[in-house]
Amino acid sequence: MSRWIWRPLLLLLLLLLLLLREVEAQVENRVIFLPGTFQNVSVSRNETVQAVVSRIPVEVAFITLQFHTQHHNATLSYTRMPGQGHSLTAVDSGLLSPLEPGQASLSLFLSSPDGDTVAGMGVILPFSGTDPVPGACNMEFSLEIDPNVYIHYNLYEITIRFAPANIGYGRGETPPACDQSTDTNTRWRLQYDVYQYFLPENDLSERSLFSAIQAVADIKGMMANGKWVMRLASSDMSMAVFNSIPGQGVIYSVIVRDPLLNTSASYVPVHTYACSFTSTLDGCYTLGKISTKLFFTITGLAGLFVCFVGHRYFKCELFCMGFSFAAFFFFVLITRTTDLNYDICLALSALIGVVGGVLLVMSWWRFGSVMACIVVVGLMLGFLVASTVLFTPLGDLDVLRRSDVVFWAMFCCIMIAVPLFFLRWPREGNIITCGVVGGYAVVLAVNAYIYTSLSYITLNILKRFLNNNFSSVFTDVPFQAIDYAMITVWVVLGVCGIVLQLYREHSRPFFPPSPYLMWLQERERRKTNVLDPSHHFPPLPNRLLARARQLTKRTEPAGEHTPLLL
Repeated sequence: MSRWIWRPLLLLLLLLLLLLREVEAQVENRVIFLPGTFQNVSVSRNETVQAVVSRIPVEVAFITLQFHTQHHNATLSYTRMPGQGHSLTAVDSGLLSPLEPGQASLSLFLSSPDGDTVAGMGVILPFSGTDPVPGACNMEFSLEIDPNVYIHYNLYEITIRFAPANIGYGRGETPPACDQSTDTNTRWRLQYDVYQYFLPENDLSERSLFSAIQAVADIKGMMANGKWVMRLASSDMSMAVFNSIPGQGVIYSVIVRDPLLNTSASYVPVHTYACSFTSTLDGCYTLGKISTKLFFTITGLAGLFVCFVGHRYFKCELFCMGFSFAAFFFFVLITRTTDLNYDICLALSALIGVVGGVLLVMSWWRFGSVMACIVVVGLMLGFLVASTVLFTPLGDLDVLRRSDVVFWAMFCCIMIAVPLFFLRWPREGNIITCGVVGGYAVVLAVNAYIYTSLSYITLNILKRFLNNNFSSVFTDVPFQAIDYAMITVWVVLGVCGIVLQLYREHSRPFFPPSPYLMWLQERERRKTNVLDPSHHFPPLPNRLLARARQLTKRTEPAGEHTPLLL
Protein backbone atom coordinates (compact mmCIF):
# COMPACT_ATOMS: atom_id res chain seq x y z
CA MET A 1 0.00 0.00 0.00
CA SER A 2 2.81 2.39 0.90
CA ARG A 3 4.53 1.62 -2.44
CA TRP A 4 1.48 2.86 -4.37
CA ILE A 5 1.44 6.02 -2.31
CA TRP A 6 5.14 6.93 -2.50
CA ARG A 7 5.66 6.28 -6.21
CA PRO A 8 3.22 9.00 -7.41
CA LEU A 9 4.66 11.45 -4.84
CA LEU A 10 8.23 10.84 -6.00
CA LEU A 11 7.16 11.18 -9.63
CA LEU A 12 5.37 14.46 -8.88
CA LEU A 13 8.40 15.80 -6.99
CA LEU A 14 10.67 14.91 -9.91
CA LEU A 15 8.35 16.70 -12.36
CA LEU A 16 8.34 19.80 -10.15
CA LEU A 17 12.14 19.88 -10.01
CA LEU A 18 12.38 19.59 -13.77
CA LEU A 19 9.79 22.35 -14.20
CA LEU A 20 11.63 24.66 -11.81
CA ARG A 21 14.89 24.09 -13.67
CA GLU A 22 13.21 24.87 -16.96
CA VAL A 23 11.60 28.03 -15.63
CA GLU A 24 14.87 29.10 -14.01
CA ALA A 25 16.67 28.64 -17.32
CA GLN A 26 14.01 30.65 -19.14
CA VAL A 27 13.99 33.61 -16.75
CA GLU A 28 17.75 33.83 -16.27
CA ASN A 29 17.77 37.06 -18.36
CA ARG A 30 14.11 37.81 -17.90
CA VAL A 31 12.26 39.65 -15.15
CA ILE A 32 8.48 39.73 -14.92
CA PHE A 33 6.88 42.95 -13.64
CA LEU A 34 3.36 43.34 -12.41
CA PRO A 35 1.71 46.78 -12.49
CA GLY A 36 2.38 48.68 -9.26
CA THR A 37 4.81 46.07 -7.89
CA PHE A 38 8.44 46.95 -7.11
CA GLN A 39 11.07 44.54 -8.34
CA ASN A 40 14.79 44.39 -7.49
CA VAL A 41 16.87 43.74 -10.62
CA SER A 42 20.58 43.06 -11.01
CA VAL A 43 22.10 43.55 -14.46
CA SER A 44 25.45 41.82 -14.92
CA ARG A 45 28.17 43.06 -17.24
CA ASN A 46 27.62 42.32 -20.94
CA GLU A 47 24.08 41.18 -20.15
CA THR A 48 20.70 42.41 -21.33
CA VAL A 49 17.76 41.77 -19.05
CA GLN A 50 14.31 41.59 -20.60
CA ALA A 51 11.69 43.31 -18.47
CA VAL A 52 8.35 41.71 -19.21
CA VAL A 53 5.15 43.47 -18.17
CA SER A 54 2.24 41.10 -18.01
CA ARG A 55 -1.39 41.06 -16.94
CA ILE A 56 -2.04 44.61 -18.10
CA PRO A 57 -5.71 45.50 -17.50
CA VAL A 58 -7.85 46.58 -20.41
CA GLU A 59 -8.55 50.04 -18.98
CA VAL A 60 -4.83 50.90 -18.95
CA ALA A 61 -3.90 53.10 -21.93
CA PHE A 62 -0.19 53.52 -21.28
CA ILE A 63 2.38 52.37 -18.76
CA THR A 64 5.65 53.79 -17.41
CA LEU A 65 8.59 51.56 -16.47
CA GLN A 66 10.90 53.20 -13.92
CA PHE A 67 14.34 51.91 -13.00
CA HIS A 68 16.40 53.50 -10.22
CA THR A 69 19.97 52.94 -9.05
CA GLN A 70 21.95 54.86 -6.46
CA HIS A 71 24.81 56.18 -8.55
CA HIS A 72 25.49 53.73 -11.44
CA ASN A 73 24.06 54.42 -14.87
CA ALA A 74 21.67 51.90 -16.39
CA THR A 75 20.29 51.81 -19.93
CA LEU A 76 16.56 51.30 -20.45
CA SER A 77 15.49 50.73 -24.07
CA TYR A 78 12.55 49.70 -26.20
CA THR A 79 14.71 47.26 -28.19
CA ARG A 80 17.34 44.69 -27.24
CA MET A 81 20.03 46.79 -28.89
CA PRO A 82 19.86 50.37 -27.50
CA GLY A 83 19.66 53.09 -30.12
CA GLN A 84 19.33 56.84 -30.35
CA GLY A 85 15.78 57.94 -29.64
CA HIS A 86 14.80 54.50 -28.35
CA SER A 87 16.78 54.29 -25.11
CA LEU A 88 17.83 56.32 -22.10
CA THR A 89 20.95 55.96 -19.95
CA ALA A 90 20.69 57.50 -16.48
CA VAL A 91 20.64 56.79 -12.77
CA ASP A 92 16.87 57.36 -12.70
CA SER A 93 15.43 56.29 -16.05
CA GLY A 94 11.95 55.63 -17.35
CA LEU A 95 10.17 54.76 -20.58
CA LEU A 96 6.53 55.37 -21.44
CA SER A 97 4.77 52.92 -23.74
CA PRO A 98 1.31 53.58 -25.26
CA LEU A 99 -0.69 50.36 -25.56
CA GLU A 100 -2.54 48.99 -28.53
CA PRO A 101 -6.09 47.60 -28.34
CA GLY A 102 -6.05 44.09 -26.87
CA GLN A 103 -2.41 44.33 -25.74
CA ALA A 104 -1.89 42.64 -22.34
CA SER A 105 1.91 42.33 -22.17
CA LEU A 106 4.97 44.36 -23.07
CA SER A 107 8.75 43.89 -23.14
CA LEU A 108 11.47 46.45 -22.43
CA PHE A 109 15.21 45.90 -21.97
CA LEU A 110 17.78 46.76 -19.31
CA SER A 111 21.56 46.79 -19.75
CA SER A 112 24.70 48.17 -18.15
CA PRO A 113 26.40 50.81 -20.32
CA ASP A 114 29.68 50.87 -18.37
CA GLY A 115 30.33 47.14 -18.33
CA ASP A 116 29.80 46.86 -14.57
CA THR A 117 27.13 45.02 -12.62
CA VAL A 118 24.25 47.36 -11.85
CA ALA A 119 21.73 46.69 -9.10
CA GLY A 120 18.56 48.70 -8.96
CA MET A 121 14.85 48.72 -8.40
CA GLY A 122 12.10 48.96 -10.99
CA VAL A 123 8.37 49.50 -10.96
CA ILE A 124 5.55 49.64 -13.47
CA LEU A 125 2.93 52.41 -13.14
CA PRO A 126 -0.27 52.10 -15.21
CA PHE A 127 -2.37 55.07 -16.39
CA SER A 128 -5.78 55.27 -17.99
CA GLY A 129 -6.84 57.06 -21.16
CA THR A 130 -8.12 60.09 -19.25
CA ASP A 131 -4.83 60.67 -17.41
CA PRO A 132 -2.34 63.17 -18.87
CA VAL A 133 0.60 61.66 -20.75
CA PRO A 134 3.90 62.87 -19.19
CA GLY A 135 6.43 64.09 -21.76
CA ALA A 136 4.18 63.45 -24.76
CA CYS A 137 4.88 66.95 -26.16
CA ASN A 138 8.64 66.61 -25.93
CA MET A 139 10.59 68.92 -28.23
CA GLU A 140 13.89 69.07 -26.33
CA PHE A 141 15.09 65.62 -25.34
CA SER A 142 15.91 62.53 -27.40
CA LEU A 143 12.91 60.29 -26.67
CA GLU A 144 9.70 60.82 -28.61
CA ILE A 145 7.68 60.54 -25.39
CA ASP A 146 9.90 61.41 -22.45
CA PRO A 147 8.45 61.03 -18.93
CA ASN A 148 11.83 61.70 -17.27
CA VAL A 149 12.97 64.56 -15.08
CA TYR A 150 16.48 65.74 -15.91
CA ILE A 151 18.63 67.09 -13.11
CA HIS A 152 21.79 69.20 -13.00
CA TYR A 153 23.59 70.46 -9.92
CA ASN A 154 26.55 72.61 -8.93
CA LEU A 155 27.83 74.11 -5.69
CA TYR A 156 24.97 76.63 -5.53
CA GLU A 157 21.85 75.19 -7.10
CA ILE A 158 20.01 72.16 -8.45
CA THR A 159 18.06 72.55 -11.68
CA ILE A 160 15.38 70.11 -12.86
CA ARG A 161 13.86 70.10 -16.35
CA PHE A 162 11.11 68.04 -17.94
CA ALA A 163 9.20 67.83 -21.20
CA PRO A 164 5.60 69.13 -21.41
CA ALA A 165 2.78 66.61 -21.18
CA ASN A 166 -0.25 66.07 -23.38
CA ILE A 167 -3.85 65.36 -22.53
CA GLY A 168 -4.80 61.70 -22.33
CA TYR A 169 -6.10 59.49 -25.13
CA GLY A 170 -7.31 55.90 -25.32
CA ARG A 171 -5.78 52.83 -26.91
CA GLY A 172 -5.49 53.06 -30.66
CA GLU A 173 -6.52 56.73 -30.74
CA THR A 174 -4.51 59.47 -32.41
CA PRO A 175 -2.64 61.67 -29.91
CA PRO A 176 -3.99 65.24 -29.70
CA ALA A 177 -1.87 67.93 -31.32
CA CYS A 178 0.50 69.67 -28.94
CA ASP A 179 0.82 73.21 -30.28
CA GLN A 180 -2.03 73.60 -32.73
CA SER A 181 -3.99 75.93 -30.43
CA THR A 182 -4.14 77.09 -26.83
CA ASP A 183 -7.79 76.28 -26.17
CA THR A 184 -8.98 74.52 -23.04
CA ASN A 185 -9.36 71.34 -25.09
CA THR A 186 -5.60 71.12 -25.59
CA ARG A 187 -2.59 70.41 -23.41
CA TRP A 188 -2.36 74.09 -22.40
CA ARG A 189 -4.88 73.50 -19.64
CA LEU A 190 -2.52 71.13 -17.83
CA GLN A 191 -0.78 72.11 -14.59
CA TYR A 192 2.49 70.81 -13.13
CA ASP A 193 3.07 70.35 -9.39
CA VAL A 194 6.70 70.04 -8.30
CA TYR A 195 7.43 68.01 -5.16
CA GLN A 196 10.57 67.21 -3.19
CA TYR A 197 11.32 64.55 -0.60
CA PHE A 198 14.39 64.64 1.67
CA LEU A 199 16.20 61.43 2.53
CA PRO A 200 17.46 60.94 6.11
CA GLU A 201 20.36 63.23 6.89
CA ASN A 202 23.88 61.78 6.90
CA ASP A 203 22.55 58.59 5.29
CA LEU A 204 24.13 57.64 1.95
CA SER A 205 23.00 54.02 2.00
CA GLU A 206 21.30 52.32 -0.92
CA ARG A 207 18.69 50.82 1.39
CA SER A 208 17.56 54.27 2.51
CA LEU A 209 17.23 55.47 -1.09
CA PHE A 210 15.23 52.45 -2.28
CA SER A 211 12.89 52.71 0.71
CA ALA A 212 12.27 56.35 -0.17
CA ILE A 213 11.71 55.55 -3.85
CA GLN A 214 9.07 53.01 -2.90
CA ALA A 215 7.38 55.62 -0.73
CA VAL A 216 7.18 58.35 -3.40
CA ALA A 217 7.30 56.60 -6.79
CA ASP A 218 3.59 57.06 -7.49
CA ILE A 219 1.19 59.99 -7.15
CA LYS A 220 -0.37 59.02 -3.83
CA GLY A 221 2.99 58.32 -2.21
CA MET A 222 4.54 61.62 -3.25
CA MET A 223 1.50 63.64 -2.21
CA ALA A 224 1.42 61.89 1.17
CA ASN A 225 5.14 61.93 1.97
CA GLY A 226 6.69 64.64 -0.20
CA LYS A 227 6.61 68.40 0.13
CA TRP A 228 4.76 70.47 -2.45
CA VAL A 229 7.05 73.24 -3.69
CA MET A 230 5.42 75.03 -6.60
CA ARG A 231 2.85 74.83 -9.39
CA LEU A 232 3.71 75.61 -12.99
CA ALA A 233 1.25 76.44 -15.74
CA SER A 234 1.69 75.14 -19.28
CA SER A 235 2.79 78.60 -20.35
CA ASP A 236 5.67 78.58 -17.83
CA MET A 237 9.10 77.15 -18.51
CA SER A 238 9.17 73.48 -17.54
CA MET A 239 11.98 73.83 -15.02
CA ALA A 240 12.58 74.57 -11.34
CA VAL A 241 15.68 75.57 -9.38
CA PHE A 242 16.49 74.51 -5.81
CA ASN A 243 19.20 75.09 -3.27
CA SER A 244 22.15 72.71 -3.55
CA ILE A 245 22.92 70.74 -0.35
CA PRO A 246 26.01 68.54 -0.95
CA GLY A 247 25.71 65.21 0.82
CA GLN A 248 21.96 65.49 1.40
CA GLY A 249 19.82 63.09 -0.64
CA VAL A 250 16.73 64.64 -2.24
CA ILE A 251 14.09 63.13 -4.53
CA TYR A 252 12.29 65.42 -6.97
CA SER A 253 9.10 64.57 -8.80
CA VAL A 254 6.61 66.29 -11.08
CA ILE A 255 2.89 65.49 -11.12
CA VAL A 256 0.93 66.73 -14.13
CA ARG A 257 -2.76 67.44 -13.53
CA ASP A 258 -5.75 67.84 -15.82
CA PRO A 259 -8.11 70.24 -13.99
CA LEU A 260 -10.92 69.63 -16.45
CA LEU A 261 -11.05 65.84 -15.98
CA ASN A 262 -9.59 65.90 -12.45
CA THR A 263 -6.94 63.35 -13.38
CA SER A 264 -3.19 63.25 -12.91
CA ALA A 265 -0.02 61.34 -13.80
CA SER A 266 3.51 61.37 -12.44
CA TYR A 267 6.83 61.78 -14.15
CA VAL A 268 9.73 59.50 -13.24
CA PRO A 269 11.16 60.68 -9.88
CA VAL A 270 14.82 61.66 -9.88
CA HIS A 271 17.25 61.86 -6.97
CA THR A 272 20.57 63.55 -6.26
CA TYR A 273 23.05 63.99 -3.43
CA ALA A 274 24.67 67.05 -5.09
CA CYS A 275 28.03 65.27 -4.93
CA SER A 276 29.92 62.47 -6.65
CA PHE A 277 30.18 58.93 -5.35
CA THR A 278 33.16 58.19 -7.60
CA SER A 279 35.34 61.22 -6.88
CA THR A 280 38.28 60.48 -4.61
CA LEU A 281 38.66 64.17 -3.73
CA ASP A 282 35.70 65.97 -2.18
CA GLY A 283 33.25 63.18 -3.02
CA CYS A 284 30.12 62.28 -1.08
CA TYR A 285 32.15 60.33 1.47
CA THR A 286 34.87 62.99 1.79
CA LEU A 287 32.86 66.20 1.68
CA GLY A 288 34.51 67.95 4.61
CA LYS A 289 37.84 69.51 3.62
CA ILE A 290 40.57 69.47 6.24
CA SER A 291 40.94 73.24 5.94
CA THR A 292 37.21 73.73 6.54
CA LYS A 293 37.20 71.44 9.56
CA LEU A 294 40.23 73.19 11.05
CA PHE A 295 38.80 76.64 10.44
CA PHE A 296 35.39 75.93 11.94
CA THR A 297 36.80 73.92 14.84
CA ILE A 298 38.77 76.97 15.92
CA THR A 299 35.69 79.10 15.25
CA GLY A 300 33.59 76.84 17.49
CA LEU A 301 36.08 77.00 20.36
CA ALA A 302 36.22 80.79 20.08
CA GLY A 303 32.42 80.91 19.95
CA LEU A 304 32.17 78.82 23.12
CA PHE A 305 34.56 81.24 24.86
CA VAL A 306 32.62 84.31 23.69
CA CYS A 307 29.29 82.71 24.61
CA PHE A 308 30.14 82.46 28.32
CA VAL A 309 32.84 85.06 29.08
CA GLY A 310 32.89 87.32 26.03
CA HIS A 311 31.77 90.48 27.84
CA ARG A 312 34.20 89.89 30.70
CA TYR A 313 37.13 89.69 28.29
CA PHE A 314 36.03 92.54 26.10
CA LYS A 315 39.19 92.71 23.98
CA CYS A 316 38.88 89.02 23.04
CA GLU A 317 35.25 89.51 22.09
CA LEU A 318 36.08 92.48 19.88
CA PHE A 319 38.82 90.50 18.17
CA CYS A 320 36.43 87.60 17.43
CA MET A 321 33.71 89.91 16.09
CA GLY A 322 36.16 91.88 13.97
CA PHE A 323 37.66 88.66 12.67
CA SER A 324 34.23 87.29 11.64
CA PHE A 325 33.15 90.54 10.01
CA ALA A 326 36.35 91.02 7.99
CA ALA A 327 36.79 87.33 7.06
CA PHE A 328 33.25 87.01 5.69
CA PHE A 329 33.43 90.26 3.71
CA PHE A 330 36.79 89.49 2.12
CA PHE A 331 35.90 85.86 1.40
CA VAL A 332 33.01 87.12 -0.73
CA LEU A 333 35.24 89.76 -2.34
CA ILE A 334 38.09 87.36 -3.13
CA THR A 335 35.78 84.63 -4.45
CA ARG A 336 33.88 86.98 -6.76
CA THR A 337 36.91 88.80 -8.15
CA THR A 338 39.49 86.01 -8.44
CA ASP A 339 39.76 82.38 -9.51
CA LEU A 340 41.87 81.27 -6.57
CA ASN A 341 41.55 77.82 -5.04
CA TYR A 342 39.10 77.38 -2.15
CA ASP A 343 41.85 76.64 0.38
CA ILE A 344 43.78 79.74 -0.67
CA CYS A 345 40.65 81.90 -0.44
CA LEU A 346 39.94 80.53 3.03
CA ALA A 347 43.53 81.13 4.19
CA LEU A 348 43.56 84.69 2.85
CA SER A 349 40.18 85.40 4.42
CA ALA A 350 41.44 84.10 7.78
CA LEU A 351 44.55 86.28 7.51
CA ILE A 352 42.52 89.38 6.69
CA GLY A 353 40.11 88.44 9.47
CA VAL A 354 43.00 88.55 11.96
CA VAL A 355 43.90 92.02 10.69
CA GLY A 356 40.25 93.08 11.03
CA GLY A 357 40.06 91.78 14.58
CA VAL A 358 43.27 93.58 15.57
CA LEU A 359 42.08 96.84 13.99
CA LEU A 360 38.79 96.70 15.92
CA VAL A 361 40.63 96.07 19.20
CA MET A 362 43.16 98.84 18.49
CA SER A 363 40.40 101.31 17.62
CA TRP A 364 38.84 100.72 21.02
CA TRP A 365 42.27 100.77 22.74
CA ARG A 366 43.28 104.05 21.10
CA PHE A 367 40.05 106.04 20.95
CA GLY A 368 38.03 104.38 23.69
CA SER A 369 34.75 104.70 21.76
CA VAL A 370 32.67 101.83 23.09
CA MET A 371 29.59 102.70 21.05
CA ALA A 372 31.48 102.56 17.75
CA CYS A 373 32.66 99.03 18.56
CA ILE A 374 29.24 98.04 19.84
CA VAL A 375 27.70 99.07 16.51
CA VAL A 376 29.97 96.54 14.76
CA VAL A 377 28.95 93.91 17.31
CA GLY A 378 25.30 94.80 16.77
CA LEU A 379 25.69 94.43 13.02
CA MET A 380 26.96 90.88 13.59
CA LEU A 381 23.82 90.05 15.55
CA GLY A 382 21.70 91.86 12.96
CA PHE A 383 23.29 89.80 10.18
CA LEU A 384 22.44 86.56 12.00
CA VAL A 385 18.88 87.70 12.80
CA ALA A 386 18.23 88.77 9.20
CA SER A 387 19.66 85.50 7.88
CA THR A 388 17.45 83.52 10.27
CA VAL A 389 14.30 85.43 9.26
CA LEU A 390 14.96 84.84 5.55
CA PHE A 391 15.84 81.19 6.26
CA THR A 392 12.20 80.62 7.21
CA PRO A 393 9.47 80.08 4.55
CA LEU A 394 9.28 83.88 4.39
CA GLY A 395 12.45 83.78 2.29
CA ASP A 396 10.70 81.70 -0.39
CA LEU A 397 8.03 84.29 -1.11
CA ASP A 398 8.00 85.16 -4.80
CA VAL A 399 8.57 88.85 -4.14
CA LEU A 400 11.78 88.05 -2.22
CA ARG A 401 12.91 85.10 -4.31
CA ARG A 402 12.67 86.78 -7.70
CA SER A 403 13.83 90.29 -6.85
CA ASP A 404 17.32 90.91 -5.54
CA VAL A 405 16.44 94.53 -4.76
CA VAL A 406 13.55 93.60 -2.47
CA PHE A 407 15.53 90.79 -0.83
CA TRP A 408 18.59 92.87 0.00
CA ALA A 409 16.48 95.86 1.04
CA MET A 410 14.64 93.73 3.58
CA PHE A 411 17.87 92.08 4.69
CA CYS A 412 19.60 95.40 5.29
CA CYS A 413 16.59 96.85 7.13
CA ILE A 414 16.58 93.96 9.60
CA MET A 415 20.35 94.03 9.94
CA ILE A 416 20.47 97.78 10.68
CA ALA A 417 17.44 97.75 12.99
CA VAL A 418 19.06 95.38 15.48
CA PRO A 419 21.94 97.71 16.53
CA LEU A 420 19.39 100.42 17.43
CA PHE A 421 18.57 98.31 20.47
CA PHE A 422 22.20 98.65 21.56
CA LEU A 423 21.97 102.44 21.78
CA ARG A 424 19.61 102.18 24.73
CA TRP A 425 20.97 99.01 26.40
CA PRO A 426 24.56 98.58 25.20
CA ARG A 427 25.72 96.11 27.85
CA GLU A 428 22.67 93.89 27.58
CA GLY A 429 22.85 93.98 23.79
CA ASN A 430 26.52 93.04 23.83
CA ILE A 431 25.88 90.11 26.17
CA ILE A 432 22.97 88.90 24.02
CA THR A 433 25.22 89.04 20.96
CA CYS A 434 27.87 87.00 22.76
CA GLY A 435 25.34 84.29 23.64
CA VAL A 436 23.57 84.08 20.27
CA VAL A 437 26.55 84.45 17.94
CA GLY A 438 28.81 82.31 20.14
CA GLY A 439 26.22 79.51 20.26
CA TYR A 440 25.81 79.59 16.48
CA ALA A 441 29.59 79.34 16.06
CA VAL A 442 29.43 76.06 17.98
CA VAL A 443 26.69 74.84 15.60
CA LEU A 444 28.93 75.65 12.62
CA ALA A 445 31.76 73.69 14.23
CA VAL A 446 29.51 70.65 14.62
CA ASN A 447 28.40 71.01 11.00
CA ALA A 448 32.01 70.57 9.88
CA TYR A 449 31.77 66.94 11.07
CA ILE A 450 28.03 66.11 11.02
CA TYR A 451 25.68 67.73 8.53
CA THR A 452 23.00 69.99 9.95
CA SER A 453 20.63 72.25 8.04
CA LEU A 454 21.22 75.14 10.46
CA SER A 455 24.47 75.93 8.66
CA TYR A 456 22.38 77.09 5.71
CA ILE A 457 21.09 80.03 7.74
CA THR A 458 24.26 81.90 6.76
CA LEU A 459 25.33 79.70 3.85
CA ASN A 460 22.27 80.70 1.81
CA ILE A 461 23.22 84.36 2.23
CA LEU A 462 26.80 83.56 1.23
CA LYS A 463 25.55 81.72 -1.87
CA ARG A 464 23.37 84.66 -2.80
CA PHE A 465 26.39 86.96 -2.49
CA LEU A 466 28.50 84.71 -4.72
CA ASN A 467 25.95 83.62 -7.33
CA ASN A 468 24.07 86.16 -9.43
CA ASN A 469 21.32 83.68 -10.35
CA PHE A 470 20.68 82.36 -6.85
CA SER A 471 17.59 84.56 -6.45
CA SER A 472 15.45 82.07 -8.42
CA VAL A 473 16.39 79.16 -6.16
CA PHE A 474 14.05 77.53 -3.65
CA THR A 475 16.05 77.39 -0.42
CA ASP A 476 14.18 74.56 1.28
CA VAL A 477 16.32 72.35 3.50
CA PRO A 478 15.35 69.24 5.48
CA PHE A 479 14.56 69.56 9.18
CA GLN A 480 15.12 66.23 10.87
CA ALA A 481 16.21 64.88 14.25
CA ILE A 482 19.78 66.22 14.12
CA ASP A 483 18.49 69.70 13.28
CA TYR A 484 16.11 69.81 16.23
CA ALA A 485 18.93 68.58 18.45
CA MET A 486 21.21 71.36 17.20
CA ILE A 487 18.47 73.97 17.71
CA THR A 488 18.23 72.75 21.31
CA VAL A 489 22.02 73.01 21.71
CA TRP A 490 22.00 76.53 20.26
CA VAL A 491 19.17 77.69 22.52
CA VAL A 492 20.69 76.11 25.65
CA LEU A 493 24.12 77.59 24.96
CA GLY A 494 22.69 81.02 24.18
CA VAL A 495 20.40 81.19 27.21
CA CYS A 496 23.02 79.85 29.63
CA GLY A 497 25.67 82.20 28.29
CA ILE A 498 23.40 85.25 28.47
CA VAL A 499 22.11 84.47 31.98
CA LEU A 500 25.59 83.70 33.31
CA GLN A 501 27.12 86.89 31.95
CA LEU A 502 24.22 89.08 33.11
CA TYR A 503 24.58 87.62 36.60
CA ARG A 504 28.34 88.07 36.75
CA GLU A 505 28.40 91.57 35.26
CA HIS A 506 25.45 93.19 37.03
CA SER A 507 27.68 94.75 39.74
CA ARG A 508 30.59 95.64 37.46
CA PRO A 509 31.07 98.70 35.21
CA PHE A 510 29.21 98.50 31.92
CA PHE A 511 32.42 98.29 29.88
CA PRO A 512 36.11 98.27 30.78
CA PRO A 513 37.90 101.60 30.26
CA SER A 514 40.26 102.17 27.38
CA PRO A 515 43.88 101.32 28.36
CA TYR A 516 45.26 104.21 26.33
CA LEU A 517 42.96 106.75 27.94
CA MET A 518 43.79 105.36 31.38
CA TRP A 519 47.50 105.74 30.59
CA LEU A 520 46.97 109.36 29.53
CA GLN A 521 45.08 110.11 32.73
CA GLU A 522 47.75 108.44 34.85
CA ARG A 523 50.51 110.39 33.14
CA GLU A 524 48.67 113.67 33.64
CA ARG A 525 48.09 112.83 37.29
CA ARG A 526 51.77 112.14 37.87
CA LYS A 527 52.70 115.47 36.31
CA THR A 528 50.41 117.51 38.51
CA ASN A 529 50.60 115.60 41.80
CA VAL A 530 54.10 116.08 43.26
CA LEU A 531 53.16 114.20 46.42
CA ASP A 532 52.58 111.06 44.42
CA PRO A 533 55.63 108.76 44.89
CA SER A 534 55.36 107.80 41.24
CA HIS A 535 56.06 111.45 40.40
CA HIS A 536 59.65 110.97 41.51
CA PHE A 537 60.26 107.93 39.33
CA PRO A 538 63.17 108.46 36.96
CA PRO A 539 62.43 108.48 33.22
CA LEU A 540 62.05 105.16 31.45
CA PRO A 541 65.45 105.25 29.68
CA ASN A 542 67.23 105.88 33.02
CA ARG A 543 65.35 103.03 34.65
CA LEU A 544 66.28 100.65 31.83
CA LEU A 545 69.94 101.71 32.06
CA ALA A 546 69.98 101.23 35.82
CA ARG A 547 68.45 97.82 35.45
CA ALA A 548 71.12 96.83 32.94
CA ARG A 549 73.85 97.98 35.28
CA GLN A 550 72.41 95.88 38.07
CA LEU A 551 72.51 92.80 35.87
CA THR A 552 76.17 93.33 34.87
CA LYS A 553 77.60 94.63 38.18
CA ARG A 554 79.26 92.15 40.54
CA THR A 555 77.26 91.64 43.70
CA GLU A 556 79.09 92.66 46.91
CA PRO A 557 79.03 90.16 49.80
CA ALA A 558 76.75 91.06 52.63
CA GLY A 559 78.22 91.87 56.04
CA GLU A 560 79.70 94.57 58.26
CA HIS A 561 82.80 96.25 56.74
CA THR A 562 83.20 99.11 59.23
CA PRO A 563 85.75 98.25 61.96
CA LEU A 564 84.46 98.10 65.49
CA LEU A 565 85.33 101.07 67.61
CA LEU A 566 86.40 98.94 70.54
